[in-house]
Amino acid sequence: MITVTPVAILSDNYAWLLRDEESGCLAIVDPAEAGPIEAAIDAAGGKLDMILLTHHHSDHIAATEDIRSRYSAPVIGARADRQRLPKLDREVWEGSEVDLGASTARVYETPGHTRGHISFYFPDGGVLLCGDTLFSLGCGKLLEGTPQEMFTSLMKFAPLPGETLVCCGHEYTESNADFALSADPENLDLHAYAARVKELRAMGLPTLPSKLSDELECNPFLRAPDVATLADLRSRKDHFR
Repeated sequence: MITVTPVAILSDNYAWLLRDEESGCLAIVDPAEAGPIEAAIDAAGGKLDMILLTHHHSDHIAATEDIRSRYSAPVIGARADRQRLPKLDREVWEGSEVDLGASTARVYETPGHTRGHISFYFPDGGVLLCGDTLFSLGCGKLLEGTPQEMFTSLMKFAPLPGETLVCCGHEYTESNADFALSADPENLDLHAYAARVKELRAMGLPTLPSKLSDELECNPFLRAPDVATLADLRSRKDHFR
């Protein structure tokens, strides 16, 4: 059984601390600021078994070498992006599996935000580490990829169990909700979800992880029926104020 804890870093990022409860093995996902991540690891026992990277942007990898050096933890990331990531101890791709103690993650190639983006899914515990591909009520900007790539990536997530925890890279949910409501104003589930988000943020609490079932009901990008719709939504979101 995998448990997951958000670690707030930088201005609005999350790294994710994973723990396999059977073995006690720990992993950190997307370490971009050493101080808070080291504090979280040390509070969890001080031993780190691996570092998982979703994509090459500095706000997801900047502290990788510091964390690797302190804990002697191997770094795992996408073979397709090895030239833009810190030195990888293991390269993975679509269909690869990564063992953390008694738990195993499946690797999905999820381009769109970046060409070499990957996501990790742990069925045992229902945890999806999706970086900047899927956000709560949103999706990543198409900085390197195409609408078709993003649509295909999001459709890889849609069949996962509804209880899956969506662990994305940024606390964007409240601003995403404003756009989602403008795009889908008659969605009553979305109105209720947006109200819960506002309450959490007013209390200074994270909105993540979210549940995939909520995203399937409320996230306009995950609900897009085709590539053209997603492309239109993404263009509108890019210019939404």
